[in-house]
Amino acid sequence: MELREYWNVARKRGWIIVLVAIVAAVAALGVSLIIPKTYSASIQLTVEPARADWGLSQAAKEMLRNYIVTIRSHTMVQEAINRGQLDMTTDQFLADLDVSDDASNLTITIKAESHDEGVAMTMAQQLADVFVEKRRAWNEEQDKSARIYIEKVDDVRYAVLASPKWKFNTLAGGIFGAIAGGIVVFFLEWLQADIIRTPGDVEKTLGLTVLGTIPTRGEAPGAPKRRWGLPGWVEPGILLVFVIGLAIGAGLGALAVGLL
Repeated sequence: MELREYWNVARKRGWIIVLVAIVAAVAALGVSLIIPKTYSASIQLTVEPARADWGLSQAAKEMLRNYIVTIRSHTMVQEAINRGQLDMTTDQFLADLDVSDDASNLTITIKAESHDEGVAMTMAQQLADVFVEKRRAWNEEQDKSARIYIEKVDDVRYAVLASPKWKFNTLAGGIFGAIAGGIVVFFLEWLQADIIRTPGDVEKTLGLTVLGTIPTRGEAPGAPKRRWGLPGWVEPGILLVFVIGLAIGAGLGALAVGLL
């Protein structure tokens, strides 16, 4: 296909791509606005060896993973639920909990999510408090030179909106919609690939020079009308329904990607 032919296709059927992209973006935005919001609250813990000793520092790094296992235990979580008077089970708590470590700066991050902003903050704060108190009690039984202190960097101050990210979802819906629209245009062009429309098509197909053409005043009586660049046998309304349905599906797919 020559560049001019691509341009002609874009001029004739470009509205399909634009329509599908817009509908998909609107669909993704609409779903983003109606689904429940999820808030995320996090708190950071710092791990400090009792002395500046390489061996003790290495021991602290090795303990980080064990600390994560302890924090995510049902026993620890249940105590946090009791203190925060949260109406949930330990399984529900753990499903919305993420605990990670960073050995480079000896820190642990506890992040909790909930549809309620206050609940997310309570989950992260209470779990951190319980763990810090447990470690303090453990240190009391150790020699001061062998202790590994764990303290909160700061208390939980706020929760942020984790999802839905409507801007990302809208953009993703528009992109997926444009791709879907391009597929529709490609399909329509493929259906008409063997139709000779212009003198240039005749010359390309037959290898002959066109000396003249017979002008037409309109379509023959009884022939199906062609509108908006569609094949005569395709009803625009049917295609439009198909395009909108495809766009909505693309928008919801983009939304699902955004929520991952």
